[in-house]
Amino acid sequence: MVCTPNALDFITPLTLSTLSKKSVFSNFFVEETGEWVNHVELGKWADAMIIAPATANSISKMATGRCDNLLIATYLSASCPIFFAPAMDLDMYQHPSTATNINQLIDFGNIELPATSGELASGLVGMGRMCEPEGIFQIVTDYFEFSNSLAGKKILVNAGPTHEKIDPVRFIGNYSSGKMGKAIANTLAERGANVNLVLGPVDTQGLSPKVNVTSVVSAQEMYDACNAIYPSCDAGILAAAVADFTPNEYSNEKLKKGNDNDFVLSMSRTKDVLASLGKSKLDHQVLIGFALETQDELNYAQKKLDNKNLDFIVLNSMNDKGAGFAKDTNKVTIIEKNGKTHYFDTKSKKEVSKDIVNLLQNYL
Repeated sequence: MVCTPNALDFITPLTLSTLSKKSVFSNFFVEETGEWVNHVELGKWADAMIIAPATANSISKMATGRCDNLLIATYLSASCPIFFAPAMDLDMYQHPSTATNINQLIDFGNIELPATSGELASGLVGMGRMCEPEGIFQIVTDYFEFSNSLAGKKILVNAGPTHEKIDPVRFIGNYSSGKMGKAIANTLAERGANVNLVLGPVDTQGLSPKVNVTSVVSAQEMYDACNAIYPSCDAGILAAAVADFTPNEYSNEKLKKGNDNDFVLSMSRTKDVLASLGKSKLDHQVLIGFALETQDELNYAQKKLDNKNLDFIVLNSMNDKGAGFAKDTNKVTIIEKNGKTHYFDTKSKKEVSKDIVNLLQNYL
């Protein structure tokens, strides 16, 4: 067990050592003996490293490599999977620098143990509470249980919106952030799959470096990329919010108001990415779609499942609190082609991605 010097303001090494029945290190040298603590040996010895709580200070140092204590030195020397559990007050957690540092750690391949909402040390209530020990145990256990469960499988994921250009400064689009699809891609990569993510015009922050990204903008580009990749895949999970219509004409110059009060835009239907993959799907392939509905949700999702030759469909309702575009949480219902329906409570999109991938594994 390794502690930062500041951690000792909260608990003594003797208490930690007594409770854990393990040695506790906090300095590069043991004062009593003058013995050097080999951080490289510690980092190479571990099968996993869990940093909990991971304060804003420690996360910043981990992201930038500022090595001024034994914990960070051990972290920089570790070659095992590294899990970190953000824990800090609400304002610190929401600060852009913290979000940037957390995304940087994820980009490095570290695994976030997501913070939860609850009572904080300041007395405020909000995001920033450390993941509960039971949650940490479950995530780490799942990682080692499933870490290679999809090894050798090639999977297509698409995510984000598409932008249908009108002129150099205007487009038709939607509010999709790509968060759900990116979470799915990360979960698949964690389980050893070869993941190909076709991503609309949103940022790649938070994506595992193991995910292969093809960036697109328009519905046509999304269609072409997915149809090129899917034939060699074992499965496809299509979570993107692809535009249904695209302008018939594109102006190379910015359109002006002119003297008319009205402006008419002529549009045509885009090619249906999901339907095209459903038509070409082979017997050994699995295909999963998403449906975001606002009314008669189950009926519309069932029709989409049948008409597009899907194995199962993930339904979101805009009427459910915590679901919809650009949120960090989602509430889904999964309908299988055999008629079985799974209902889930509101969860983080990371946890939702696990539910989806768990069911996919049954099909594969």
